[in-house]
Amino acid sequence: MSAETPAQTSTGVLGLLQDRMREGLARVRGGIFQALQLTIAAVGAFVSAERVLGHHGPIFAATAATVALGFSKGGIRYRRVLEVAIGCTLGILLAESLTHLIGRGIWQAAVVMLVSVLLAQFLDSGVLFTTQMALQSLLVIMLPAPVDGTLTRSIDAMVGGLFALVLVYLVPTDPRRQPREQLRKLTTELSDVMREAADAVRQDDSRKAWHCLVRARRTQPIVDAVTTSLKSSHEIAVAAPLHRRHRSEVEAISNAIRYLDLVARNTRVLARRVASIINHITLSAEAVDSISDCLDSLADVINTVGNALAVAQPGARRSYMRQARNQLHSVAAQLHPDTMGIETMEGQGLVLLLRPMVVDLLEATGASHEEALSHLPRLDDWDRL
Repeated sequence: MSAETPAQTSTGVLGLLQDRMREGLARVRGGIFQALQLTIAAVGAFVSAERVLGHHGPIFAATAATVALGFSKGGIRYRRVLEVAIGCTLGILLAESLTHLIGRGIWQAAVVMLVSVLLAQFLDSGVLFTTQMALQSLLVIMLPAPVDGTLTRSIDAMVGGLFALVLVYLVPTDPRRQPREQLRKLTTELSDVMREAADAVRQDDSRKAWHCLVRARRTQPIVDAVTTSLKSSHEIAVAAPLHRRHRSEVEAISNAIRYLDLVARNTRVLARRVASIINHITLSAEAVDSISDCLDSLADVINTVGNALAVAQPGARRSYMRQARNQLHSVAAQLHPDTMGIETMEGQGLVLLLRPMVVDLLEATGASHEEALSHLPRLDDWDRL
């Protein structure tokens, strides 16, 4: 094997840096709104506690607002904001009360920390709640006493938590944006997997089929990410006045991801089966053509469904969904081993894997289960299985 030249190495490093730059800029674009929320909440809480309440250096107001809002890829959730805000306030209040009773010192800090953690566990099972109670109580007892009185830090924490809650309620992120982006990523990957499986069948390439299986297995984290972000989206669509009109669209995305999850799981099974078949038997030319064409058609359909779920305009979304259903009707009508010219048991097994995938995709477009089944050719008269 020849060693890489300096020019090749330089080109590879430059390509890597460009990829990192693109990824970084994408993260900045995706997180700028949340960063603005975080900044406004922290600075607003600090200024309010200092100018309105007259507290000196109300750092706990800014801290509580920052920690309560946080910065999460899964989006801001109301329960988490409320949980962390209460945890911050209770931790500070408990530490200030205990410090007033037992004084300051190393053993006093240990007592405050232990009591905070145990009380947090008693009140709530949430990890964030426990962490914030412990952290804030520790800061209170380690830092010098405030000049404005015993409970000023507790009041500052309440101000910070209130700012976080008001901001996330009145100016929430668009509940559709993140699920749309993640669903588009999912459908693009599933479409590519189906095309790679079609190429593997067409070229009788088992290595490509196994690579396809590896890619198919990597789709599950994307499905999990969509599911997580939809929890936040539901809360925003229900609670935030600004985005209540988007509730039906969020519910449509939630309905689609249930079926796309099933499609992703079936794709993994299908890819594994394709790899096994290529390794053990030789399909007829007619079977190769029909199976590979069917897989390519499903790749097109999945891409169309992704376009429908990612587009913002309702009219365009309905048009894409209608196109996807028409494509699926054509694919479904072919899914009979006799129609596809398949005679081996292994090829017939692939057809039986494709049929539920088509049904799941039709249901993802809004069709009922009975309607989706009605487009598949009946197998009652087929007695060779």
